[in-house]
Amino acid sequence: MKSIRHWRAVGALLLAVGIAATGCSAQAKVASAQGGDPVSGGTLRFAVLDAPANLDPHSGSSYPESLITSNTSDKLTYQNPETGEIEPWLATSWEYNDDLTAFTFHLRDDVTFNDGSKLDAAVVKENFDILGLGNEALGVPAVTAYWVGFVSSEVIDPLTVKATFNRPNAGFLHALSHYFSGIVGHSTLQLSKADRALPQNIVTTGPYTVTEQIYQEKTVLTKRAGYDWAPASRAHSGEAYLDTVEIAVIPEASVRTGALKSGEVDAILDVNSTDEAPLKAQGYQIVSQLIPGRDIAFDFKTDVFPTDDIAVRKAVNLGWSRDALKKTVLTDSYAVSTSAISSRVPGWKDFSADLTENQDEAAKILDAAGWKSGADGIRERDGKRLTLELLGIDNLVVNKPAYELIQQDLAKIGIELDLAVLPIPDFSAESKKSGVYNIQVANTSRADVAVLEQTYSPLFSNAGKLAKDNPLYQQAVDVLLGVSATLDPTARAQAAADAQEFILDTAALTSPVYNPAQVTAADPKVHGIKYEAQSRNVFYDTWIEKS
Repeated sequence: MKSIRHWRAVGALLLAVGIAATGCSAQAKVASAQGGDPVSGGTLRFAVLDAPANLDPHSGSSYPESLITSNTSDKLTYQNPETGEIEPWLATSWEYNDDLTAFTFHLRDDVTFNDGSKLDAAVVKENFDILGLGNEALGVPAVTAYWVGFVSSEVIDPLTVKATFNRPNAGFLHALSHYFSGIVGHSTLQLSKADRALPQNIVTTGPYTVTEQIYQEKTVLTKRAGYDWAPASRAHSGEAYLDTVEIAVIPEASVRTGALKSGEVDAILDVNSTDEAPLKAQGYQIVSQLIPGRDIAFDFKTDVFPTDDIAVRKAVNLGWSRDALKKTVLTDSYAVSTSAISSRVPGWKDFSADLTENQDEAAKILDAAGWKSGADGIRERDGKRLTLELLGIDNLVVNKPAYELIQQDLAKIGIELDLAVLPIPDFSAESKKSGVYNIQVANTSRADVAVLEQTYSPLFSNAGKLAKDNPLYQQAVDVLLGVSATLDPTARAQAAADAQEFILDTAALTSPVYNPAQVTAADPKVHGIKYEAQSRNVFYDTWIEKS
């Protein structure tokens, strides 16, 4: 069995691969700790763009939902956002076998849920089983993307629990630190999916609890008395500093900025890119962190004309300017994509040279594939236009401007790009339609290279829609399995590089666009504005100066 120390070495080595090349751009930008020693008490008024609806830590998937659950629930493991290492949290230590199919965890003995019940191996087993297998009777689906190959769990003793898989799962220790893996209490696990989403039914161990929610208006978090089991690397121990956090929903970016400047709120998320510099010049803090995982990317559908033609996919990747995107759309809080994953993911490799705009080469690729320029400049083949239908989300302020820039560039090489950039509910409905869209734009927050298998393997999400009769199908399965088959630092780094090369070049399944960031603006009196490893705001170390 391998111990916790082995995983720490892997995380530190692989993170260094990315950081060495990216420098400070890959690091969280943390507000300076001015104003003296932290003080307890007070209310933080915090404004966001979207309303959280589902507050269940196992299934609340939107950013505002996972922001809430990141503050109300704890995980077995903790990913240090600065080092990338996996550290103890509710689990004090763990071991795993050489095949990465069995993981045993030893739990803290002093943790309680907000209903007074104690954390033990039995309730962790309940969490494991419903996360890994789901519960059809309760309408609760499994979180399959993060629990690939889960078979069962076993209580070894009151504070020891074991999880077993039918295939290697090198990403499991990281998955347990993810916002989907918050441990919830026994009573919550007996409820239906709909009832689990209600704040009054959610039993957790975190530093805050939800004490009020008015949908599409506000959510109130209240400090949990007696909380004393934060990860050792956090800035302090014991209870959170703030008494309450009032999270208000203000959809319009300009209105959020106005609320901050007027003193109606103390901090805002989803800062309009054009507001960052003016707010900073006026003395407000701008605190940003790149979101690790799969960047905002154009994922091509290989089962829909004309992106079933690899020549079209490769031409798109070469046909637009990332340099122009950086200069005209993105602020310093964001980064242009340099691979299929963020530079903050351990195992990232720089493919920026392969992603440099080359419209002449793109045109040659299309010419060779038989795409000829039409009367209006848009290419045609066999009487069909080279039109790509794109489906995206408008939940990030730079999304639509970025897509519009790419649309203009691609038109110059004869590719017509039609944009459908929609609110999250409309996007979700449209994404269920098959055969309609050539490109679906999304990102996945996960600071582990296993996100590539999770997203692109035909055995799982299969973002590229590779069919079994596609010559690339089995190669995709085999290459992408490599990132989950080992925790050896050298072998996993090579597997990560191979996976990125396959996705970007061999199969051309995606055109990475930019690394999104969470950007918070705050009044100078607010201190300790931080993010967890997946770039969700956490308020445990946040405090406000006394007036």
